Amino acid sequence: MAASRLFMVLGAIGLLVVATSFFIVDERQVAIKFQLGKIVESEYEPGLHFMKPLFINNVRKFDKRILTLDTRPERFLTGEKKNVLVDFFVKWRIQDPATYYTAFGGDERQAALRLLQIIKNGLNNEFENRTIQQVVSGERAAMMDNLTVHSNEQVTQFGIEVIDVRIKQIELPDEVREAVFQRMRAERSRVAAELRAQGDESAKGIRAVAERERTVLLAEAQRDADTMRGEGDARATAIYADAYGKDAEFYGFYRSMNAYRGALSSKQDVLVLQPDSEFFKYFNSDAGN
Repeated sequence: MAASRLFMVLGAIGLLVVATSFFIVDERQVAIKFQLGKIVESEYEPGLHFMKPLFINNVRKFDKRILTLDTRPERFLTGEKKNVLVDFFVKWRIQDPATYYTAFGGDERQAALRLLQIIKNGLNNEFENRTIQQVVSGERAAMMDNLTVHSNEQVTQFGIEVIDVRIKQIELPDEVREAVFQRMRAERSRVAAELRAQGDESAKGIRAVAERERTVLLAEAQRDADTMRGEGDARATAIYADAYGKDAEFYGFYRSMNAYRGALSSKQDVLVLQPDSEFFKYFNSDAGN
């Protein structure tokens, strides 16, 4: 009976020794082996590994995947001395397990807090050197690249690596937003007024040119009309003179007929003349006398 109990105890000790002699490192993990509390190994490939049993050695494992640090939006001051609310996140991972454990005791929360402070300081420096327009539009990518590089220079001593820093959103606080909006509206109004003034000036110039061209065209047309009318009158006078010279009696008769036609064309007109008037000489005599 005692022998069987001894056998069972020895079997249990053997199983314990075997169980504590091996450990498995997952491909998503990094591992550190300790010997009596001292780090002796931290470069383990994924798979099954051996260690001295019975509490001489022990192993701690940490996540080696890319981790995300995402916090509440923070206030930063721009180069224009304007507060902005910045929502950002950080992608990081453990680069050197031994250094990481020495710096933070393996506490991921402590590592995240230290990393957050470094990122916030870097963001503060980046925003102080830029205006709101620069951080919102053209220079955000360059700012994030600079921040990633400078952050890595500081966190290497902690055994971690910053993969990326990204700004999700930049907003103005309510007290600043209204002031910026008013300034932008005033600027747009100034530009609109300037454009309207330039348009009015251009319109006046165009109207002045058009009016001058109109005046010139009318004057030239009137000049040409007067010239043509004078030439026509001269030709008509020459024709009349020539006709009168050839047959004065016929010319006088022709002129009288035209005068009769013009004076007596309307039945409502009343013409009061003496019967022996020169106007009726062709009515009183067939010969016009």
